[in-house]
Amino acid sequence: MKLITAIIQPHRLEEVKKALYEQDVNLITVSECLGHGRQKGVDEFYRGSKETGNLLRKIRIDIAVNEDFVDRTIKAVIKGARTGKIGDGKIFVVDLPRCIRIRTGDEGPLAIG
Repeated sequence: MKLITAIIQPHRLEEVKKALYEQDVNLITVSECLGHGRQKGVDEFYRGSKETGNLLRKIRIDIAVNEDFVDRTIKAVIKGARTGKIGDGKIFVVDLPRCIRIRTGDEGPLAIG
């Protein structure tokens, strides 16, 4: 089991979701967050508004997947998030040693679905 975390541009969320759904990846958690990479304060446009500053609006997507979904999940996020410009984001993949579905008590790959 893996936990895939993607940090993407807010305006790419719908495209990422669409690409994930096409790959039958449906269980996602989405959070709004602030951060920056190497650009540190480069002007960006979000919904037509210019934003300047150290911390830029980003979207964090967390996806717990079984091993056979790792590559397709990563490819889907890249497909939906990539614009080819600075600030497209990052994907982090970490081992997920334990997962428990609260409703049923299922553990491991069964809990993820």
